Amino acid sequence: MVGARQPKVIEGAVETLEEVGKRAPKLFGIPTGVEGLDEMFFTTKIEDGKVKKIPLGGIPYLAVVNITGVSDTGKSLMVEQFAVTQASRGYKVCFVTVESPAAFVSMGLKERAKAMGIRWDEIEDNIIMVDAATHAILREDISSLLNTLEYAIDTYETKSVVIDSVTGLYEAKEMMARSVVRRLFNFMKLKHQTALFVSQKRSGHEELTAEAAGGYAVSHIVDCSIVLSKELIMSRYAANIYRRPIGSIVRLIRIDGCRMCGHDTKTHIFEITETGLVRVGPSLDELLKEAQKQSTLKFGGGGESW
Repeated sequence: MVGARQPKVIEGAVETLEEVGKRAPKLFGIPTGVEGLDEMFFTTKIEDGKVKKIPLGGIPYLAVVNITGVSDTGKSLMVEQFAVTQASRGYKVCFVTVESPAAFVSMGLKERAKAMGIRWDEIEDNIIMVDAATHAILREDISSLLNTLEYAIDTYETKSVVIDSVTGLYEAKEMMARSVVRRLFNFMKLKHQTALFVSQKRSGHEELTAEAAGGYAVSHIVDCSIVLSKELIMSRYAANIYRRPIGSIVRLIRIDGCRMCGHDTKTHIFEITETGLVRVGPSLDELLKEAQKQSTLKFGGGGESW
């Protein structure tokens, strides 16, 4: 066919594992500021001929992490706590707000800092806002967004990026989700940024899967997905396990894969505290065992839950 692209051999794409390994980043944890979450990631080492699990102490350095869930599950709270925590440690964070204008997001960040006992005047210069909510071109033209991000990263020497949310970058054009997320992912790797992407779930999506708006496009590309969900307690059995009255809402969290390190595979309770912070609670396995233990004591050793 006239003008058709001719197949090529890309020699630069072929390397030995040894050669590639020389460019691999060190594996260590970046603290999130979310109680209980950092302990869910780990690495391993061989000690006296045995494999030993070592807590990573945070999300993997330079990982691109997708945080997905339906509304009111704590996604924005989680990334705000991450931004405040990193800023309090002296690191610059680029915070891209797609849903709400930057001035309103700053109010939430200030509240998060107060709840965490961190002085606002010590961190406000370390969080760099990119307002894609106000400037429509940043939502509608991915190249303009990447150029603006590059300017912010290079000017302020940021170490991490938060985008809340990537879903807002392909609203009404979800067929482009994979293309948009792939470009963002590649950009974060090129600029050596640890990144958190918030993505929205549609009401028809199964809550504890990594599927979000745009299908599985986000979770298939990123290094790690964290799934948040919520459940309405409608039975005595569930009320007994969760230790909450019927009619209460229980939030849950699960790590749905991480390519860069090991991770806890259980589903855990995810709480929003009275001061507006999120934290990870016990696993459902632990709650079920405790409920069975209490039932055994109640029924005199019969071992029947209900």
